[in-house]
Amino acid sequence: MSGSETTKLIPFDRLTATAVAIDRPNVDTDQIIPARYLALPREEQVSHLFHDLRYRDDGAPREGFPLNEPTAAGAQILIAERNFACGSSREHAVTVLVDNGFRVFIAPSFGDIFNNNCFQNGALPIRLPEERIREMLDHLARRPDARITVDLDAQTVTGPDNWTQSFEIDSFRKQCLLTGSDDISLTLRHEPDIAAYERRAEAHADWL
Repeated sequence: MSGSETTKLIPFDRLTATAVAIDRPNVDTDQIIPARYLALPREEQVSHLFHDLRYRDDGAPREGFPLNEPTAAGAQILIAERNFACGSSREHAVTVLVDNGFRVFIAPSFGDIFNNNCFQNGALPIRLPEERIREMLDHLARRPDARITVDLDAQTVTGPDNWTQSFEIDSFRKQCLLTGSDDISLTLRHEPDIAAYERRAEAHADWL
């Protein structure tokens, strides 16, 4: 069952928060949530985010992994290198991140399926130029408690050094995030029209 079916989406407008930096390219969905945990109920998957990168074989946290640092507590933005969340198709890669508090992902590029699944779960993927991402990653390495502002309505990211960078987003998807809508809720808005159509169809084709 998808996250959009189980969780009411929260409208997204403007967010100022700390960020976690994943400074490596080609992080795939199996690294985000290993396949062996996909059969667990959604709420039990939460603790397995980045499990094999985050923990040693004996279960001890790996020193230096960003999510194990005290400054990661409460972070809602994830900054990543190119091709973030590539690999196999699994909506769990988005839902486990969302359930850990992340609402914005910023990278030079994303896996296409992950990018699409973000919008179905109320999360915002933002593509920025590689040089800007590098600047952000380097800054967070020095100041992991730095705060970043994302303004969806204005389509801007304001970095910890007070620079502002615009980003592109499909207008329909932008409106869905602003209103907290997904494909299901948008369809249900037309439920009276759908019911009326079905009644007309049944009246003219009683063999259906």
